[in-house]
Amino acid sequence: MSHTPIYNHDTSHLIAPPLGTATPSTSSIVGMDAVSNSDIGERTALLDAEQDHYGTSADTGPATAEMSKKSTLLKRVKYYIPSLSWMPNYSLSLFGGDFLAGVTVASMLIPQSVSYGSALAKLSPVTGLFSASIPGIVYALLGSSRQLNVAPEAALSLLLGQAVSEIRHEYLDSPDDDAGIGLSVATIITLQVGLISFLLGFFRLGFIDVVLSRALLRGFIAAVAIIIMIEQLISMFGLTALVHTVDPETTLQKFLFLMEYAFTHAHALTTTVSFGALFALVAMRSIKNRFKNTWWIYRIPEVLVVVILSTVMSSQLRWDKDGIQIMGHVDVQTGNSFLEFPLRAANLRFLQRTTSVAGLIAVVGFLDSIVAAKQNAARFGYSISPNRELVALGAANLAGSFIPGTLPAYGSITRSRINGDVGGRTQMASLVCSTIILLVTFFLLHWLYYLPKCVLASIIGLVVFSLLAETPHDVLYYWNMGAWVDLTLMSLTFFLSILWNIEVGVITSLVISLLLVVHRSSKPRMTILGRIPGTDRWKPVKDDPEAEEPTEGTLIVRIRENLDFANTAQLKERLRRLELYGIHKTHPSEEPRRQEANVLVFHMADVDRVDASAAQIFCELLEEYKSRGVGLFIAHLRPKPYKTLVKAGITDILTADAFRETVADAMTIVEASRMTREARF
Repeated sequence: MSHTPIYNHDTSHLIAPPLGTATPSTSSIVGMDAVSNSDIGERTALLDAEQDHYGTSADTGPATAEMSKKSTLLKRVKYYIPSLSWMPNYSLSLFGGDFLAGVTVASMLIPQSVSYGSALAKLSPVTGLFSASIPGIVYALLGSSRQLNVAPEAALSLLLGQAVSEIRHEYLDSPDDDAGIGLSVATIITLQVGLISFLLGFFRLGFIDVVLSRALLRGFIAAVAIIIMIEQLISMFGLTALVHTVDPETTLQKFLFLMEYAFTHAHALTTTVSFGALFALVAMRSIKNRFKNTWWIYRIPEVLVVVILSTVMSSQLRWDKDGIQIMGHVDVQTGNSFLEFPLRAANLRFLQRTTSVAGLIAVVGFLDSIVAAKQNAARFGYSISPNRELVALGAANLAGSFIPGTLPAYGSITRSRINGDVGGRTQMASLVCSTIILLVTFFLLHWLYYLPKCVLASIIGLVVFSLLAETPHDVLYYWNMGAWVDLTLMSLTFFLSILWNIEVGVITSLVISLLLVVHRSSKPRMTILGRIPGTDRWKPVKDDPEAEEPTEGTLIVRIRENLDFANTAQLKERLRRLELYGIHKTHPSEEPRRQEANVLVFHMADVDRVDASAAQIFCELLEEYKSRGVGLFIAHLRPKPYKTLVKAGITDILTADAFRETVADAMTIVEASRMTREARF
């Protein structure tokens, strides 16, 4: 019998398939006009890299090598800038759908962006319009999603608006500084948001979308919806002037303010116009949903219709003379100049105060964007890269920060879905949308002079219904599933955000969520193996009732995952519990159910990788067992982790006999040793 580990270095799976061999992708190439050249370039780049690795190219001359380098460089550039793939080969047959999608989304986005900029972010309406255009153009050039529409979001605008309001109270020197402080705060937040997103993508941290639970996000969205609704009800009842006098700070105080003054001090005409506009919006959306198959009804932009009608009625009836606040004249230029370098002293003084808000906006915005991008990728049959999405979103916000006051912009699930429904198949739809918004901003904004501000609040009220739409379903789902941890996270996020503030609610739940992930990953998955009678097969005793553990004092443990610094720290404790209590859950205060092991066999077939910290801890553990006189064996150890353990000094602890190819080999030695001892006595 061999006394050294035997490894099978079978490399047959590494052989590239012969040219012309059919693959799953070749059998599914249907409708090539729906598949972007960026995906084809990505697949080609991967195939070329594979051919270079295996040396399938026979021509290695200087000219061919130079052409190959240029070709590889071009493919890399197209991979990181997807627009260079689809723009040169753009088909006019796609333009009809993209143009219609761009017009449709723009008609919805223009009044929404005006509302977000003025009512939520507490800034000029123009800041919302620039946020809906400039970042969208940059993302269209760098983004890997074909339908994602990048623009300001209600929740993110609210977070920025709260930061603006808080800092205005602290830093306001005179009334003339009010606008300048708001623009500086918004600019530095957008700059930080872009930088954080870009660096997350650059360092390939796009996996954060799988770390944070959906329950946390749902609790955040529900809380934001309630906060937005309370904020907008103040405007819809015409209590804006009174709220500045009473000055309630928290959401709960604003709710109590509404309960006290809404029915006694409300402005009658403002209330009528506000709730009339909201009723019209809800009614038109309900009618549209009933006629989804009738394209000309389903594509009616109800928000734009209400804005136009209310503006015309306000102009003709002069509602402004009756006490309704109108948007009035809006200056297109927000700062001292149209473009300003964001790292100015006026902006940097708010850097430290806004970093936490910027980080929160970057994480929440990316989560919403990646969900929307993945939904459309699955729907239209292409793949996206979370890391490239982060880089594109970061670059979009960095570009936006050069226009003073621009709000953070990220993808929207609703807008992106509408974009795809109407016919958007490439980012040309976003370019059309952004172009229309810029034209409206520079040439048509004066037409909205008589637009009632309370109608903007009603538009945001319609957004609240969309934000709350899925909350009851998720609560019932978690309740029926018995997912109490998810329900607790959702409730904690919701109530802390309402009673304290959004930042505290989300960060607290975020920390708890990450702690839960670390807690679960810190426990190495292990199980006790037993022999199937009459065979040399070993199965987990917990899963197979036929599996029988060997004689008393022998413990066979299968480690079911890679070993790293996180899960190896508890390896000793977990082994001790298996040794004394077995596989059943038992409180540590109870008496041990088993005797201490005198032979320990590790089954490590599932361990592909052992990092340096884990190898050090594992060797220390083996050394401790050896000092107790416990016989140690390691079976099914793969070559890569074996080399790591050798470097860590495992060969100084164990002899060559301790490394066996199978558990059966190890047990043969154990049983032979036991029979020898029994024969002596």
